Amino acid sequence: MEENDFVSIWLEESGNPAIAELTQLNLALANKTIETLANQGLSENDLAISLDINPDEIKRWLTGRHAFSIKTIKEISDILADYATKPVG
Repeated sequence: MEENDFVSIWLEESGNPAIAELTQLNLALANKTIETLANQGLSENDLAISLDINPDEIKRWLTGRHAFSIKTIKEISDILADYATKPVG
């Protein structure tokens, strides 16, 4: 996550532990997504196509500029599970 993104700034100002936990969960999912894509030789664009989402939205999620919704977490989890069962390449 970028050091000066709006989420980090807001957390510093509010200090809300529930929001901090949610932010950490979002960051963990973003990191797992990046790792899985790399392990499978896939790009952010491949994920965008799989989810039928604008690649810019994927970039915002993976850099911590936009929080994942529960629906999105489920969709990404399903896609990552599918990628994990496919041969690399």
